[in-house]
Amino acid sequence: MKPQNNDPQNTRFFDALLNDDKKFGFVIVDGNGALFGTLQGNNRGILQKFAVDLPNKNGRGGQSALRFARLRIEKRHNYLRKVAEIAVETFISGDKVSVEGLILAGSANLKNELAQSDMFDRRLKDKIIKILDISYGGENGFNQAVELSTDTLSNVKFIQEKKSIEEFFKEIAHDSGKYVFGPKNTLQSLEVGAVEKLICWENLDITRIRLKNTDGKESVVNLRPSQMTDGNYLIDTDSGSEMEVLESQPLLEWLTENYKKFGTKLQMVTDSSQEGTQFVRGFGGLGGILRYNIDFSMSEDDEENDDIDLNEY
Repeated sequence: MKPQNNDPQNTRFFDALLNDDKKFGFVIVDGNGALFGTLQGNNRGILQKFAVDLPNKNGRGGQSALRFARLRIEKRHNYLRKVAEIAVETFISGDKVSVEGLILAGSANLKNELAQSDMFDRRLKDKIIKILDISYGGENGFNQAVELSTDTLSNVKFIQEKKSIEEFFKEIAHDSGKYVFGPKNTLQSLEVGAVEKLICWENLDITRIRLKNTDGKESVVNLRPSQMTDGNYLIDTDSGSEMEVLESQPLLEWLTENYKKFGTKLQMVTDSSQEGTQFVRGFGGLGGILRYNIDFSMSEDDEENDDIDLNEY
């Protein structure tokens, strides 16, 4: 029995999983308190928050203007120091920043003071990708900051996508051997733990099919639509009998669910950039950067669409 061909549109749920490992940090800070959150895919998480009672700009009766101003500056300074310290605790782990980018947001000038302050860790300063004016503080402010950051985060992901593909082309240009492309070679490299970064087109049209022959032996094939039309893949070459389809799913879905088991990073890419278009058209939309050189012969199915002149890259 032939598996039904999976409609590529069914893979749209991967939009929320693009750059699944990419986590962005948010610091919402104003005169009422601070909130520290993260955004990963469509998942928002509040990691920590606290309230503060800062004196307003107007002095109180019985206090000299100078003393009140000094007290206000001191409390403001201590507040920002606390925010800076908690930011380190929240977004730095093992001496490394745990987020790809950091967004500071607030309804007052405190966010700008924090960004410019010497108290704010330099490693976090280097990760600031946006400073936002928002109307609210707390959780409502966090939600508003996420919505206002959509374009910025998309641009960051686009830049990361281009960088990954450029790294892939660089390995080819240097003839390092530390690159792989095509379903068979890429998956073989993945299984032995050699893939440092797996690069996959978001609309990859390959189906992973798990088969069983009459002797109970299982096998897996990864086929493009053109390879599934005649059903030859269902015939066991040893016995000539038709094999049973145990499972059929988009390879893209399988990779997203399983890539972490192979100790690799997954970089989903689009064909929106010139680099992305080259990767999809020239290399079939699936490949990777290797940890070390693997010497294997290219299989026929990997050569299917690949009259590739590697000197071009």
